[in-house]
Amino acid sequence: MEANASKNMHSHCLEITMEVHKVVPPPHRSTIQKLKTKLKEIFFPDDPLRQFKGQPLKRKLILGAQYVFPILQWGPNYSLKLFKSDIVSGLTIASLAIPQGISYAKLANLPPIVGLYSSFVPPLVYAVLGSSRDLAVGPVSIASLVMGSMLRQEVSPSKDQVLFLQLAFTSTFFAGLFQASLGLLRLGFIIDFLSKAILIGFMAGAAIIVSLQQLKSLLGITHFTKQMDLVSVMTSVFHNTHEWSWQTILMGFCFLVLLLLARHVSMRKPKLFWVSAGAPLVSVIISTLLVFAFKAQNHGISVIGKLQEGLNPPSWNMLQFHGTHLGLVIKTGLITGILSLTEGIAVGRTFATLKNYQVDGNKEMIAIGFMNIVGSSTSCYVTTGAFSRSAVNHNAGAKTAVSNIVMSVTVMVTLLFLMPLFQYTPNVVLGAIIVTAVVGLIDIPAAYLIWKIDKFDFIIMLCAFFGVIFISVQDGLAIAVALSIFKILLQVTRPKTVMLGNIPGTDIYRDLHHYKEAVRLPGFLILSIEAPINFANITYLNERILRWIEEYEPEDNIKTHSSLRFLILDMSAVSTIDTSGVSLFKDLRKAMENKGVELVLVNPLAEVIEKLQKADVAHEFTRPENLYLTVGEAVASHSSAMKVQSSSM
Repeated sequence: MEANASKNMHSHCLEITMEVHKVVPPPHRSTIQKLKTKLKEIFFPDDPLRQFKGQPLKRKLILGAQYVFPILQWGPNYSLKLFKSDIVSGLTIASLAIPQGISYAKLANLPPIVGLYSSFVPPLVYAVLGSSRDLAVGPVSIASLVMGSMLRQEVSPSKDQVLFLQLAFTSTFFAGLFQASLGLLRLGFIIDFLSKAILIGFMAGAAIIVSLQQLKSLLGITHFTKQMDLVSVMTSVFHNTHEWSWQTILMGFCFLVLLLLARHVSMRKPKLFWVSAGAPLVSVIISTLLVFAFKAQNHGISVIGKLQEGLNPPSWNMLQFHGTHLGLVIKTGLITGILSLTEGIAVGRTFATLKNYQVDGNKEMIAIGFMNIVGSSTSCYVTTGAFSRSAVNHNAGAKTAVSNIVMSVTVMVTLLFLMPLFQYTPNVVLGAIIVTAVVGLIDIPAAYLIWKIDKFDFIIMLCAFFGVIFISVQDGLAIAVALSIFKILLQVTRPKTVMLGNIPGTDIYRDLHHYKEAVRLPGFLILSIEAPINFANITYLNERILRWIEEYEPEDNIKTHSSLRFLILDMSAVSTIDTSGVSLFKDLRKAMENKGVELVLVNPLAEVIEKLQKADVAHEFTRPENLYLTVGEAVASHSSAMKVQSSSM
């Protein structure tokens, strides 16, 4: 049946008379024009200068100022109605930012007060430079964990507290410098190497590691391992059972249940977002009152202790750009900078999509970068837009970045007047707050979806997850990124090629393995190359095409009729080609001539046809009988030629 269908289709093709369209080269452009266009597409896909075209000088200056300082765009139209919404959301996120700031600073092995400093200055900078209306700025758990673990490898935060602080501030400076540079140089695509699969696995692993680190506070252990991996932490926990404090465990369990219950209520009913937003501060207040009333610090429950009052002291004199630790702070700044940038931009874009407005990724990089550069000079460590706080900010009805200013002012009041109240705050409650905050980073439904869609991505996700919990946070991230790059290299070096067949009764040609009704045509081998052709994949393409030819077996199995006459390559999906790719076609043509097969190219795109023409000195590829606009036209034309030849014989 299939053989008869093939014969009938072949006869049908012979009878088709259609107009053959020429493949034309692209319009001539100078090398400078081509380079300019290519650079623009690479670095300026959003074309940020388009708004300045045709505008008078004064208007251009205004638009330029608004582009650099987005606050000038929405500020003049700001109203009391907007402020009412922003002050509610600002006070709400402040109630979350204060306990989280203290907790995350301890997670980074920094004095708790540094967490509050980092919730005061950076939000003010972001309010001026940032373009997101919903992003709530401050310390985040992952960056805190990574910075603390990386710096602790060389410097003890307890023995050399001043040096540790200096390295933290210097790392923050380099993180900000790297982030701002990415935005200014339009190199934001670098962070795209952290794919969704990597981030889901990494975040889940980091959430578990962060939670395990809180066992020190939740169990009241004094001597705890400095290692971050699962085995070391659990070994330390069970080797120090004699240090467990039942009072601490009881308090920690009660407040952990309270916080998780509040989170569950807010997740089930989003209108009750204020329940989970206010729960951490309420927990801090209640636990502090309990400790103060019962003198619990004398009964095995450790407390924060006295905190310094006053606003951020300057720290530019603490930045170290020389010495034995320079490499460490650069590496720490680079990794924490990438992680915080990825989280901040992802969160900003998520809520911008929900509210139907645009967030400029490169502007966000500049804003977050300068925010951290300024922060490093004002006793702050790495900050970005946190998902939990931004979600609360969004649900609380934030309209503009003024909510960050309100939060910052609230933190300022706390720093000036309320610091003595935190003296009796138990560390166990801070640990419970951290555990509750990072639980949301474990996204099981997203992991299951990745398993269903792409098994290789799922493997990458697992490598990130297990690498983080069994080796270290930075090594787990590095392994996952390396696997992702390996996947990209596989896709580049092993491009997809498929054999096309004809849909009977049409001039449409589709993948034989995809469309079961498609049939092969005797004498024709039609292949589609579905990737750019470059030096990395020409060897594979050459070998794969030759194997297609060797495996070519006509369906009628009649040798006199079935010998391969034409190799047709559909180039519609080949977006670009380099000099090595051009040489591939030269070698392929010679190989085809030796086999008595004619090479035909279909629909080579502008850059491809242009390069082939420049290299085609003997006009091997650019003759009309070797170039066609569609596969149907190529088959019809050569079928007619075959018919003429057979009739003359």
